[in-house]
Amino acid sequence: MQILPNDHLLLIIDVQNDFCPGGALAVAEGDATVPVINRLSQRFGHVAVTQDWHPFGHSSFASSHAGSAPFETISMPYGPQTLWPDHCVQGTSGSALHPQLLTEKAELIIRKGFRSEIDSYSAFFENDRRTPTGLAGYLRERGLKKVFLVGLATDFCVYYSAVDARRLGFDAVVIESGSRAIDLNGSLAAAWTGMQEAGVERIGDLD
Repeated sequence: MQILPNDHLLLIIDVQNDFCPGGALAVAEGDATVPVINRLSQRFGHVAVTQDWHPFGHSSFASSHAGSAPFETISMPYGPQTLWPDHCVQGTSGSALHPQLLTEKAELIIRKGFRSEIDSYSAFFENDRRTPTGLAGYLRERGLKKVFLVGLATDFCVYYSAVDARRLGFDAVVIESGSRAIDLNGSLAAAWTGMQEAGVERIGDLD
């Protein structure tokens, strides 16, 4: 088995119980990514994981806005915000990483979305696109230059993370076999277009 160059990183996005079948915000076939990601992780010398980590009553929850329903869009100070069912609440079973996801190789776990007033799709920034998670600095200090992304969901957190990786000067590759999408009102097609325009590479799987 060929190990990829030492400046490559596998970034596993939000493979958590609430995003898998039976979860509060389930992505179709979300759990099908787990064996693929476990296989891929064996090819990388460096692995990092993100975890959605919301407090109770987070501002992105539809339940926090009277008269609103999940998947509606509202205006927030930082721009449009999709409202979600309550999900990945800190310390709940839904916020836990999928129990079959192998995380022994993970050198870093980034928790995001913990500020109650702002959502965070990207592994690099909150949704204001300015407040950093610290991941970029970590990658630069470690000399990591190329990020391969897998996880949930292709059209939201994977998409925003990949585009931000490019914006920050990293090479970015999305591996389709290890990712699944929500596809909300055409969001998947729009995400692929946005990633292509940003210079994100799209591959089916590793050779």
